Amino acid sequence: MEYVPEITLTDTRRVSCDGAGAIRGGAGYRPASLGHPRVWLEIDEKGYVDCGYCDRRFVLRGSAAEHGIHEVSPGDLPEPGDASVA
Repeated sequence: MEYVPEITLTDTRRVSCDGAGAIRGGAGYRPASLGHPRVWLEIDEKGYVDCGYCDRRFVLRGSAAEHGIHEVSPGDLPEPGDASVA
């Protein structure tokens, strides 16, 4: 099985990640004990950047990388020589 990173779409080229993105609280938000130190990342011409701590992938909206995440992945294709595919 192929590893697929958690993907976060963004509108800016500069993003921050602390590994606790899905653990946010309400108005009195306090950083979660889970996660990692906050790092700032810059999306380059590829249209995405991966966090070195948690492997979360930040994809720039409208980039070629965003269109690529909606395409068929290798796991969706039949194996070569599969007779059930005409």
